[in-house]
Amino acid sequence: MDVSYPAVTDGDSTKQQERHYYLLSQLQALVKDLPSSFQQRLTYNTLSDLALALIDGTVYEIVQGLLDIQHLTEKNLYNQRQKLHCEHQALKQDLARKHKEALQSCKSHNLALLKSNQQAEQEALEIRVREEQRMMDKKIVSEIDQKVTDQQNTLEKAGVPGFYITTNPQELTMQMNLLELILKLQQKVTQPGIP
Repeated sequence: MDVSYPAVTDGDSTKQQERHYYLLSQLQALVKDLPSSFQQRLTYNTLSDLALALIDGTVYEIVQGLLDIQHLTEKNLYNQRQKLHCEHQALKQDLARKHKEALQSCKSHNLALLKSNQQAEQEALEIRVREEQRMMDKKIVSEIDQKVTDQQNTLEKAGVPGFYITTNPQELTMQMNLLELILKLQQKVTQPGIP
């Protein structure tokens, strides 16, 4: 099977190499803003590989797409939690109103029993609210964890150095630092007059 590739002229190769060196030098400058423990882990080879991955601009588009998805997910999860909170507030207000009406119409000899029953209803509602909030928070954490895994997988498949699926906090911090470098570099290279 004969596969032909587009010819790379010396001019294209030189331009590609200039762009690689420019991106590498910019990355090296940006790394200096990171904590020293992370600077040490970002070797010349890692930064050079990252610069190569960034040359054609595709990684910037992928990162921006992942960022947009993340923001939409966070907003959606926040709205779900707010909706649940509002539902809980309405339940509490309804119960308080119901209790007040019952107290106003209660005969004095039934007052102690009514207050006891109302206390039990109040406690049951509080337990329900806490459990539903706990379940919602657990769902939110799970969805965010899944988004992180999806992002790691996407960036690994795109060939971005340093990205793979992990839950190790140090590795996650390193990946966040790499993303920060990519985003800062993207801002720099989108300025006019940049090679």
